[in-house]
Amino acid sequence: MSGGSTFSLKRFFLGKPIPSHLAHHERLSRVTGLAVLSSDALSSVAYATDFVLATLVVAGVGAFVYAIPISLIIASLLAIVAFSYRQTIHAYPTGGGAYIVAKENISDTAGLIAAASLLVDYTLTVAVSISAGVLAITSAFPNVHPYRVEICLAFLAILTIGNLRGIRESGRIFAVPTYFFVVSVMVLLAAGTYRFLTGAIVPVDLPLPPNAGHQPLTLFLLLTAFANGCTAMTGVEAVSNGVPAFRPPEAKNAASTLVTMASLAILMFIGITVLAHAYHVVPNPTESGISQLGRAIFGGPNLLYYLLQAGTTLILVLAANTAYADFPRLASIVSRDRYLPRQFMNQGDRLAFSNGILVLSVFAAVLITAFRGDTQSLLPLYMIGVFVSFTLSQAGMVIHWRRTREPGWRTNACINGFGAVVTGIVLIIVAVTKTMEGAWIVLLLIPVIVAVFKVTHGHYEHVASELTLKGYAPEARVHNTVLIPIGGLQRAVVDALRYAETLSDDVRAIYVDMNPASTELLRKEWETWGGRVKLVVLPSPFRSLMEPLLEYIDQASAEKTNDYVTVILPEFVPARWWQQLLHNQTSLLIKGALLFRPNIVVTSVPFHLSR
Repeated sequence: MSGGSTFSLKRFFLGKPIPSHLAHHERLSRVTGLAVLSSDALSSVAYATDFVLATLVVAGVGAFVYAIPISLIIASLLAIVAFSYRQTIHAYPTGGGAYIVAKENISDTAGLIAAASLLVDYTLTVAVSISAGVLAITSAFPNVHPYRVEICLAFLAILTIGNLRGIRESGRIFAVPTYFFVVSVMVLLAAGTYRFLTGAIVPVDLPLPPNAGHQPLTLFLLLTAFANGCTAMTGVEAVSNGVPAFRPPEAKNAASTLVTMASLAILMFIGITVLAHAYHVVPNPTESGISQLGRAIFGGPNLLYYLLQAGTTLILVLAANTAYADFPRLASIVSRDRYLPRQFMNQGDRLAFSNGILVLSVFAAVLITAFRGDTQSLLPLYMIGVFVSFTLSQAGMVIHWRRTREPGWRTNACINGFGAVVTGIVLIIVAVTKTMEGAWIVLLLIPVIVAVFKVTHGHYEHVASELTLKGYAPEARVHNTVLIPIGGLQRAVVDALRYAETLSDDVRAIYVDMNPASTELLRKEWETWGGRVKLVVLPSPFRSLMEPLLEYIDQASAEKTNDYVTVILPEFVPARWWQQLLHNQTSLLIKGALLFRPNIVVTSVPFHLSR
């Protein structure tokens, strides 16, 4: 494919470039901000109740009575964390969330742990959300269940393209499904409550799973159910991480969005749990609880049921959009502090952090493929990261209030302190109950990522110390030895010879003798085309090209240790990309071999073929 057609294809999918001076127009309003940054938290209510019931069912259906008090405790915890993050938004309006709070108030390492936890959590958010969304499809259409991985990857591709088009446009694309889901659930709750109050309940009629009633109801089982239900809290931190994405006043708009998100999530989560208990919803790996509620409340697979399933699918898939909004932005902030490659700071021509978006998509695709799009298999890896960041953020805010001593700081510190204690306890519960199910992978991965952060930072610090001009006295360089490796005489080589003559009086063409007849012919032609360039012929009894060439370049560099050696590579460039595959890549090998040699400059002289 030619460069022009590639560019046109990119414009078709991603749209026209947006100039930098219009960046403020790409900011989010409260309406689009709720869709972009809250879809993860709002979508969690679609499966959080399922995970509570799926845990309790092993003790029998009688244990379902504990689902309501567990949901009330989780809802209270969600309110506490949301209120705490509201304070974080006003204290740190530049965004960064737990990473900035922990880094500035606890330590750099604490900040890096928070960042690593969030980056892992965002990646899992994409995989879990898309897998859960596809489960909603397979619940309504069981025949497509064998193709769940392919469907997941298709949704992942749509999300990637949508976010590469820019923040505001992704908000427009994803706003309607988010609000459609909220309305669908509210209709479900209203209809279910009406049936409950009028005594018209028709319970779900499904057989119990094989493991039902096989274990006693223990404190550990209740704690496990609580830990699983805490999935309803995932995504609460997203708004505080993305404050700069809002329109001015950024902090006020972000705080209002956070309050709206928390209120809707609490209402829907408690409502779904209460109705699931009333309608005797039974956990089922092939049909979600909200699907069972829809069938029971709306009277079977009818239009309202399918609209509910469509809304659930869309919100679950688009919940990954929260990660797409925050992962690239957090990566850019960490990159700004030199803990990640600086490429994460770059914004694409649509003013999106394109590199972060693409990296997130690749990692999510690996997870989806490795776990075959199974939500139940992915879930144990979930939540560890988010509760690590919750706890560090709350603890950091306590130190922030004590340090700044702003008006009301004691009250604020008490609120954040209580939040830190509660989320810390939940973190311990989640870690203990989930470790044997696979969460040890995340517990191992977080310190590995922190180590990568520190190695990256150490490299950038070393580079900065090497490149600084402070106290630098450049050495005088007055000589330049120019070497031109050649494989014979043709137009590209002759053009390179003429160019080399403009650079130095010491120009040498290097030819490796692997065929005496070809060497003798070259010597004869050299009298006509060589000009002022000296021809150096290197013997190669073992028919090696690179070894004698590199040895000569090293010798030339050693002749004058403080001067430059310029290696000029004549290269012809085919008109079509595929034609490049038909030619050897000797120039590329030479460039790679000389890359780490000091005082050696490599220059290509291209000769473009017409067709």
